Amino acid sequence: MNTEFNNLWVEKYRPKTLDDFVISEKNKAFINSFKEKKEIPNLLFIGTPGLGKTTLAKILVNDILDCQYLYINASDENGIDTIRTKVTGFAQTKSFDGKIKVIILDETDGLSIDAQRALRNTMEEFAKITRFILTANYKYRVIPALQSRCQGFDLTPPLDGVVKRCAQVLKLEKITIPDNEKTKLIEFLKSTYPDLRKSLNELQKYSSSGTLKLVDSCNNEVLSLIYSEIMKKNITTLRKALIENESQFNNDYVTLMRNLFNYVDQQNIDNNIKKTFLLTLSEYIYRSSFVVDQEINCYSCFIALSNTD
Repeated sequence: MNTEFNNLWVEKYRPKTLDDFVISEKNKAFINSFKEKKEIPNLLFIGTPGLGKTTLAKILVNDILDCQYLYINASDENGIDTIRTKVTGFAQTKSFDGKIKVIILDETDGLSIDAQRALRNTMEEFAKITRFILTANYKYRVIPALQSRCQGFDLTPPLDGVVKRCAQVLKLEKITIPDNEKTKLIEFLKSTYPDLRKSLNELQKYSSSGTLKLVDSCNNEVLSLIYSEIMKKNITTLRKALIENESQFNNDYVTLMRNLFNYVDQQNIDNNIKKTFLLTLSEYIYRSSFVVDQEINCYSCFIALSNTD
């Protein structure tokens, strides 16, 4: 039986201490200061999926503070009753050892507005004995009243730290990296950055034989076809090309747009047209963080590009 996925790298190498966590030196130094103080302010960790927001929250309560804590996934338990019962019930009692207690509300942006409003009062009323760590993918979905009660952190890791961590995992797993794959590895990590979780999952997939063999998420032939149809303003044909070539870019429309961004940047075209193309692509890549359907967002982007004069 194939056992290559019985031990997922993202779990096997999930950091347990701050030293193993990929984070900027500035944020690392600030979070390390909590160890001496034995307490934390209310914290809000913001960032896209895969940065390690939940992991860092658990490092804080288990390693740095070593305190009593309550973990709640706010996407699953997102109603006001959760705040009134579980959260308030835990927050209002003192810890057994006299230390500060912590409530981790994971994916706080999934809480209903009523629940968030109720939470702000709980945070203030029991601030002497209980602190909160909130995580969120989208800052705009967290009401300003909660944001103002927390110290916010953008946990986007430095790219060189991501590269170093992935190289370390490959080494520990004794994965052979051919010379021709080393340059591709850097480009691959740039394409998945800053999602370290996705990077490790994909690297495990491409290393199943014991040797790293990366597959381009979208080759130049596909990019050339898409670019050509955009320039010809063939919207119907462009839609067909997208559907027929989905397997070539693993249905990853965000990476497709990023690759097209680099492809357009290399083309010898009028600077004004290139500037408009790059700005349009940047706008739709940004929108991809908020939309539900990535395929529609990508196709809308290509329609906008085809309307460029």
